[in-house]
Amino acid sequence: MNGSMNQRPLLEVDDLAVRFYTLRGTVHALEDVSFKLGQGESVGLVGETGCGKSLTARAILRIISPPGKIIRGHIRFEDKQLLELSEKEIRDIRGNQISMIMQEPKMSLNPSMRVGKQVAETLMIHDRSLGKRAAMAQALDMLNAVSIPDPGHMSKRFPHELSGGMAQRIMIAMMLVTRPKLLIADEPTSALDVTIQAQIIDLINGLIEDIGSSVLMISHDLGVVAETCDRVIVMYAGSVAESGLVEEVMENPQHPYTQGLLRTLPDAIDPGQPLYSIKGTVPNLLEEPLGCRFAPRCPQAMDRCFRQKPPVFDVGPGHQVACFLHETSSPQASASSGPSAGLEV
Repeated sequence: MNGSMNQRPLLEVDDLAVRFYTLRGTVHALEDVSFKLGQGESVGLVGETGCGKSLTARAILRIISPPGKIIRGHIRFEDKQLLELSEKEIRDIRGNQISMIMQEPKMSLNPSMRVGKQVAETLMIHDRSLGKRAAMAQALDMLNAVSIPDPGHMSKRFPHELSGGMAQRIMIAMMLVTRPKLLIADEPTSALDVTIQAQIIDLINGLIEDIGSSVLMISHDLGVVAETCDRVIVMYAGSVAESGLVEEVMENPQHPYTQGLLRTLPDAIDPGQPLYSIKGTVPNLLEEPLGCRFAPRCPQAMDRCFRQKPPVFDVGPGHQVACFLHETSSPQASASSGPSAGLEV
């Protein structure tokens, strides 16, 4: 997939911030998240568990429940500002123009409804003129497209009767049957064994190619992102650390966190050597960090890193990093170090 950023992006997220107001205090879950996704492009959103990848996706779809709240930012999809739409207007987009494959398919499917009916219902919700028979016919076609054996028989089964791989295929069918312009895939292979993972990734790639959707692939698996995405966005503790073309970021990482993340891959370790781990722990987001969120774990941190949020520096064509280490090599920051600083890719 080779989306062009020369034309107006399909999706633009700018200065997104999310808070959770709990009894223990305010959790600063997302801060200054900014990025763009082009028409027909595939972008990977990576980082360790709890860094805000899934929360970013849920904010785009406006499915963050209390005590969570989007407190700042802009999310533009085509010509629509999603945060300004009414609940009815966003429902018309959610599941129709923007679809999301959830992490745990069996938790997302209705346990009391046959899976074929669930796929057909997705169509009928967004096309009131479509009858049950026509919707079921399209649903069976989609089940066949996701390589469900004997779709007519399998459509009559309930979710608990399916394997993890089959349930994921049903979820993919539900999310793609409306031919969305944007597909958000949230860890689509995390609950599957290795052999099934490869099949699911190949299936998603093939269907997306046919439909022409843009993709936001959320994963902690850098290998999956390398195989499926044009560009990658690296997140840490609710903020964007680095972004750029997949090949550039993988081969020439510029942020200390990205460098550490790549060193944790088994392929980066010499035989017989212990696995590498990034020292320290993720910051407590109940306390709003004054500077760089990675500074307490960064082996190259300077005094200013603990006091001041780093701006975003261009370190190559389409390659950006939020780190003071690149201040001298890239004197022109692409964003200020104030509240609205964020990576735009």
